Amino acid sequence: MNVLLSLGFVVTWSSGFIGAKLGAGSADAVTVLMWRFLPLAAVLALLAATVFRASWRGLTARDLGRQAVVGALSQSGYLLTVYYAIQLGVSSGTTALIDGTQPLVAGALAGPLLGQYVSRTQWLGLALGLTGVVIVTAGDAAAGTGAPWWAYLVPFLGMLSLVAATFLDRRTRTAVAPSAAMTVHCATSAVIFTVLALALGAAAPVAETSFWAAIGWLVVLSTFGGYGLYWLILRRGGVTRVNTLMFLMAPVTALWGAAMFGEPFGVQTALGLAVGLAAVAVVHRGGAGPGRGGHRRGHSGVKQACTAGA
Repeated sequence: MNVLLSLGFVVTWSSGFIGAKLGAGSADAVTVLMWRFLPLAAVLALLAATVFRASWRGLTARDLGRQAVVGALSQSGYLLTVYYAIQLGVSSGTTALIDGTQPLVAGALAGPLLGQYVSRTQWLGLALGLTGVVIVTAGDAAAGTGAPWWAYLVPFLGMLSLVAATFLDRRTRTAVAPSAAMTVHCATSAVIFTVLALALGAAAPVAETSFWAAIGWLVVLSTFGGYGLYWLILRRGGVTRVNTLMFLMAPVTALWGAAMFGEPFGVQTALGLAVGLAAVAVVHRGGAGPGRGGHRRGHSGVKQACTAGA
């Protein structure tokens, strides 16, 4: 089951970069994001009031406020920077490369912030994973895309935003079911992106099939698939393990690009994918160390809550 969840997470999270490219071809980033989250928030609110009512029991206003901040960081801040970077001309592969540095940042902070043990073997796997990401995307980054130099700094802000959200959630002692957390996160993003779109005069949807195809792609694959599985795997396996899977995003994104847009997929990409897979194996083997149980420190009942809310 864990293997299937991991595979599903890698594929669906990677789909977000492709969806961003699809949307960027027909509308502004805030327009795509607004129409991605408005209907999604409405559907989730309806489900919260009917199917998942039990998931909200025991949650206080403080719990909901904290989840709103987590959503603002992990969805609004992260996605806006990714979409904006691609809109500026940064390729999906380079964006995935920058996003791929997240595990190193999270791994470096796991000890001092969460008291989690990160073994030498895990650090070796993290370094190996970064090598694989660099192999896949070095050619793309070197070729240049015509984007201004500062555009390459934008995805770094999104990566840091997601890291901050991850640690804020992991320091929360109250177990929040994924269904409740996702509802709060998406509602928060819907409000933020709607306000931004209205302020920029970009709220009107585009009357093109490609626009709505991108919206459907992003809602089903990227949000329900990638974002939902991110938090589920995070709470079951811990920061280091879930973020190690992020190393596979760049090569898998390259596969998506080759299949959908005819982007080249050569020996360099295949080698990077192999190195990324090796990195995941190394980190997972190195997970049996002191403090392995620390992944659930302060989160009693989280596994049961995740299972009930899935």
